[in-house]
Amino acid sequence: MPGWSWLSAAVGAAAAAAATAVIRGRPRDPTFQLISIELSSLRLSFPVLDVELALTVHVTNPNIVAIKHSAATLSIFYEGELLGSAAVEPGELGPGSCRVLRLPARVQGLELAHRARALVAAAARREMALRAAVDIAGTARVLFWAHPFCVHVESHVVIDPLHLDIIEEDTRSDTELLLA
Repeated sequence: MPGWSWLSAAVGAAAAAAATAVIRGRPRDPTFQLISIELSSLRLSFPVLDVELALTVHVTNPNIVAIKHSAATLSIFYEGELLGSAAVEPGELGPGSCRVLRLPARVQGLELAHRARALVAAAARREMALRAAVDIAGTARVLFWAHPFCVHVESHVVIDPLHLDIIEEDTRSDTELLLA
């Protein structure tokens, strides 16, 4: 049986450190959670009413590197049709950190008018199913190297259309590292 040596101990420690770095350093998808929806304003654009909302979203970066992202537009769908959109401002998120974003959203009155019957039925049920989707591009900085990525976020939300309470939410994100 061979004896113990400093060389084999150093090789074992280096292998363990490398394995830990690979496991801990692998890219993980950020998490998004819709916290609240607030009515900001109602504007009459004759003959319809435009609605402005504020979406409050909690974002978490579970990675060990900081990320920087560009501006994006979140699309809001009802019954498969585009109902409105929200602006995502550019920003940064440190490693292992989280941030609360306030996204101004606008729902087009004309789109509301086209779906008036379905919206009245949803209000009577006090339940409205929405889908939101956004693609956010950015970079993750590792030492002196900024690696580009794109995150696709898809959210299915059920709200009470009268009080704008969130009844149910299922949000998934998928990160794609881009070759550059």
